[in-house]
Amino acid sequence: MKYLLTKLKRLYRNSRISKKLFLAFSMMIAIPAIVVSFLFIRTQESQLYKDAMATGSSHVSRLNEQLRSRMGIIENASSTALNQKAFVDFIHSNMRGDGLRLVKFRQNQFEQMHNIIQSHEMISELSFYVDNPNLFEIWPEIYHYDKFQPQDYWVTLREEGGAAYRLFAFKDGEHTLSYYRLVRLQGQQQKLPTIMEIRAQHSVFFSDLLADSGGDFFSVVVDGTTPSRSVYNPEHIFAQNAGEELDKILGSIHQRLDMLQQSSPIKVKVGNQTYYALYRYIAPLNAYVVDIASHQALMKGPRSWYLLVVAITLCVLLLMLLLVSHTTRRIFRRLDRVLASMRKVRQGQLDAKIDTGLDKNETGDEIDEVAVSYNNMLDEIKHLMTQVVDKQLIAKNAQLHSLHSQINSHFLYNALESIRMLAEVQRQPAIADALVSLGSQLRYSMQWRSDTVALSEELANIHSYVRFINFMEGGSIVLTADLPQEVLRYTIPKMCMQPIVENAVHHAAPSGGSVHIQITVSVENDSLLLVEIRDDGAGVDPEMLSSLQAVLRGDSDSPIVTSKNGLGLENVHKRIQLHYGKDCGLWIDSVQGAYTCVTIRLPLENVNLGGW
Repeated sequence: MKYLLTKLKRLYRNSRISKKLFLAFSMMIAIPAIVVSFLFIRTQESQLYKDAMATGSSHVSRLNEQLRSRMGIIENASSTALNQKAFVDFIHSNMRGDGLRLVKFRQNQFEQMHNIIQSHEMISELSFYVDNPNLFEIWPEIYHYDKFQPQDYWVTLREEGGAAYRLFAFKDGEHTLSYYRLVRLQGQQQKLPTIMEIRAQHSVFFSDLLADSGGDFFSVVVDGTTPSRSVYNPEHIFAQNAGEELDKILGSIHQRLDMLQQSSPIKVKVGNQTYYALYRYIAPLNAYVVDIASHQALMKGPRSWYLLVVAITLCVLLLMLLLVSHTTRRIFRRLDRVLASMRKVRQGQLDAKIDTGLDKNETGDEIDEVAVSYNNMLDEIKHLMTQVVDKQLIAKNAQLHSLHSQINSHFLYNALESIRMLAEVQRQPAIADALVSLGSQLRYSMQWRSDTVALSEELANIHSYVRFINFMEGGSIVLTADLPQEVLRYTIPKMCMQPIVENAVHHAAPSGGSVHIQITVSVENDSLLLVEIRDDGAGVDPEMLSSLQAVLRGDSDSPIVTSKNGLGLENVHKRIQLHYGKDCGLWIDSVQGAYTCVTIRLPLENVNLGGW
């Protein structure tokens, strides 16, 4: 079971969204519709069953009344025949003694009796069985008692009150109903009593009662003691459909018949069919009149409704399939464009944007939103890749610069050391100090053990640079940097302050002149550390200042002029922004003839740069 569930989940997961939508619509619409329809049909079946049972009960009651009425007609006919006293007396007299008397009997009493028989259509024959040795058997209405079988039946008639019906007569009983009645003659002692028999053909007596009326019920009159003996219309559609199983059906129903429970229908199952039976007991006839119907016949209407519901459901599902297919095809045609663009991007085509066809003020649906977000993502990826490339290029340039500077570095250090020693031997301390400052700068610029240094190291390098410049150009450059000890331990990108000081030395004062450079720090918004490098030199031309500020804001593509060491303001600005973001970098402010101030914006948290 668990394997099957896993298999179904995997199959559902790998199915196309159109199939999932179709399945969802089917479960939401078709299945509830089918359930409601089938519940409605079952309700109709229940109601149809109740109506059919009510109709069947009414029909079987009507059959019972009609049969009793016809039996009453036969009893009235028997009473009329027995009222013919002259006829009854003559057949018990010596019929052979006087021929003239016999002729008169034939013309009068016998003719009257014959007319009584002819006046009742249901009566096929009326006979008297008389224990008279002088009886003359010349007519079918008069027989000697020894022709009656069984001869002791008169005892049964006496026990039943003198009269009785038999659904199947003793003589030719397969198709005949009979009524037997004892005839008693006052003042005459016969050895055996006379029995009157009235016979009626089944086809006449039951006639239209058992005819096929086109209804769902099949009417049968079943003998009360022998289930195999019954009267029904063999041409009825039920009998023809049942065929050889009809005897089994009647036998199963007969076992359930109960004269005390005549109001409850009987339900039996024969083979793969279910049958219902309603019945009434006819006591004088010792038989049951039964109406039988098959469940299939009663429910043929709802059965056709089932097919109709299935057909309608299939049509609805087909329409839903077409609608879902059309809708999803239109939706997924746009989604396929998104997938095609993703495949191109996977192959390296970052310019494979999705054409949404939307105006500026249009938002579109969810797929359009995905497409717009996807296009924005491509732009961001291209921007980040450009930043990475720029970062790598700057790092490579710095490494190449460092490598180039390290060429023959030992030779330079040894040469500078030899010149310094020579200057001290010749008692030239100024030259010796200048060489020490130059050596310190060379070592600092050429040894890139890491990407960051402490602010104190950068500041020491700047002091060496200022001393060397004062010696070389005979100027009076003053550097002031009274910074707190905790700030001196702050980690900053290497060579981010030296190019700014170099610009101040070269541009703030003429050769040999004096300029005051002051370095201070402050905190902005508890998030940024501001390092200000201010000089009181000539300042920057307003037009040049505006151009520099535009470049620092990113509004201009013109490069910032770099200093002589190759790591100028543009290099510093880009390095800081690549590692710390757009909120960090350089900013320059100046008033011509008064001052120039370059501010380095770094994150307040002391975070190392990581890698280039």
